Amino acid sequence: MNLYLILFIAIAFEVSGTMLLPFTNNFTKVLPTTLLITFYGISIYLLSFLSQKLPLAIIYSSWAALGIFFVTFLSFIIYKQFLNWQIILGLILIVAGVILVNLYKVQ
Repeated sequence: MNLYLILFIAIAFEVSGTMLLPFTNNFTKVLPTTLLITFYGISIYLLSFLSQKLPLAIIYSSWAALGIFFVTFLSFIIYKQFLNWQIILGLILIVAGVILVNLYKVQ
């Protein structure tokens, strides 16, 4: 399987877990809390697998940056959180940074 596909799946699980945080009600609701822990666990497991195949700096910078991007975007859609032009510019710069890091990575 393509390593970058696995990385994207790890990011999707991390983002899904993060989006569940408000539903856990400070970890008092069992189902959202269980899903959150499971999703984070799967994400970390996939990162540990990838750490044997790709440089850790590439994995973590992509995981963190794209996680920030998608959580911000989904928070805008789902939770109706406000995005001003500075936040949008920051998101563009994050994506540009991930692209640059992956284009010019050292093997």
